[in-house]
Amino acid sequence: MPGPTFLDGETVALRTIEDKDLEFIQRERSDAAVWRTLGWPFPSNRKQLTEFFEETISDEEAIHLMITVAEEPVGMVSFHEISADSWRGELGYWVATDEQGKGYATDAVGTLVEYGFRDLGFHRIEAKVFDGNEPSRRVLEHLGFTHEGVHREAVFSDGGFRDVHWYGLLVEEWSGKE
Repeated sequence: MPGPTFLDGETVALRTIEDKDLEFIQRERSDAAVWRTLGWPFPSNRKQLTEFFEETISDEEAIHLMITVAEEPVGMVSFHEISADSWRGELGYWVATDEQGKGYATDAVGTLVEYGFRDLGFHRIEAKVFDGNEPSRRVLEHLGFTHEGVHREAVFSDGGFRDVHWYGLLVEEWSGKE
């Protein structure tokens, strides 16, 4: 049985991540179309993924949720780098290659952003996108995020240095899910 639904979007449900989801996460994180957009330099074996689950996904200072459609996992969305002092969080997300282009990322991100502003009291939500990930940039721009700048060659991934695009959204700029 999957974890309980935490938030409902229009086309997706966001639920807790459970041990049984690790196989899906491992399979999708090993897909070059996913890991290259997120800057992971290598695939994860089961031991590494279990450590990721125990140390990162289970971290009480972050929110990691499974994006599901009809109770089937299609990706992940999260708030990490949460700063209570600054009332902000950094957004992260990915969708399985076979499920991309269906609006799931936009719905999931919009649902989590709404939760961040409404329920967590965030003043600001940020996201970073590696150069070359145009679909992710479109999701953020569609939801009203502002492109705030580029950290040039800030990350070494996939055999070279890559630019990182930073986006931000302030609570007063948020007009709700589109």
